[in-house]
Amino acid sequence: MSKIFTAAALDHYSVPELRTLFRQAQLDLAASEAETPERRDALASMENISRAIAKRTASTPTI
Repeated sequence: MSKIFTAAALDHYSVPELRTLFRQAQLDLAASEAETPERRDALASMENISRAIAKRTASTPTI
């Protein structure tokens, strides 16, 4: 991936798409070496994606 997803960029994704992006970021993290830009980017993306998922699921009414 080697790209950081910003909150603004993530606004255009659905929850299932966000989950797919999160999984890809996890795989990128697992494939990265310690203290590399790739690892930093994967961690930052995971954090931003997690926030986007939480924001959407918190605003979704449950029955």
